[in-house]
Amino acid sequence: MSWLITGGAGYIGAHVVRAMRGAGERVVVLDDLSTGFAARLAPDVPLVTASVLDRGLLDGTLAAHGVTGVVHLAAKKRVAESVAEPLTYYRENVHGLTVLLEAVAAARVRRFVLSSSAAVYGMPDTDTVTEETPCHPMNPYGETKLAGEWLVRAAGRAHGIATVCLRYFNVAGAAAPELADTGAANIIPMFFERISGGEAPVIFGDDYPTPDGTCVRDYVHVADLAEAHLAAARHLAERPAPAPGEGDDLTLNIGTGTGASVREVAAMVAGITGVREPAAEVAGRRPGDPARVVASARLARERLGFTARRDLREMVSSAWEGWRLRHPGR
Repeated sequence: MSWLITGGAGYIGAHVVRAMRGAGERVVVLDDLSTGFAARLAPDVPLVTASVLDRGLLDGTLAAHGVTGVVHLAAKKRVAESVAEPLTYYRENVHGLTVLLEAVAAARVRRFVLSSSAAVYGMPDTDTVTEETPCHPMNPYGETKLAGEWLVRAAGRAHGIATVCLRYFNVAGAAAPELADTGAANIIPMFFERISGGEAPVIFGDDYPTPDGTCVRDYVHVADLAEAHLAAARHLAERPAPAPGEGDDLTLNIGTGTGASVREVAAMVAGITGVREPAAEVAGRRPGDPARVVASARLARERLGFTARRDLREMVSSAWEGWRLRHPGR
């Protein structure tokens, strides 16, 4: 098969590209490079610099590369930004997906993997989140991801496209330093930023009903997440595509099934970076932060044979190597 990977020059996308090529899959990347970097890709990876909103370039790319499957990662994903700019998020994440699916249907591409998010669940009132947990997204980002899942499943049934939606949890780490997350919106790079500037990490709220009072999250290594996308792509490739009007869709959580508290993450960051005291500055709770969000990883194991293998130490240490590469001397 030949796979189009949208957003393939991004932090997660570049890991998916590397995993799929390492497994012998043929790939072509489409990325507008608004947050991605061409340097993350090997020189022989075809890169089309374009937005998924550009139907003409989508049609040309699908035809020129004989694309038979799509892994769609291109999306805007900052929660606070989505609250301030909901129209942008709906245009990029929902309308962009609509344009992509129109091109996919027209080209008779029969397999589609959507990179979704645990943000679709909102504040789940359960210790372990399963795929059956009700979805109540709390911000436009989560809303666009849930709407995207609905759209993918509906289009798949109408046009005979087999689909998998992957709801991944908190992503961290790097398979190689040059692929590390360059942003500072996620907790681990945020802690690096503070520590590198001589400041204590900030913990938002220490009075939650958890063992140490701080929020508990399920952290998954980005290399494991990339392997989950590969497993999903191969799952689809091994099955006959459905006939138009028939459904063949799968929605899966991608996590470890275990949680780590914010204070535990701060302590791990302190130990790996060499800061002796994991003293953290405690601020008030952020609105909308649930106490605990941990995935059930059972269904991904049963349906894809996928199990996350890397632990929190590997996530933090690999992320730190990437941080030091980009910030020498700090």
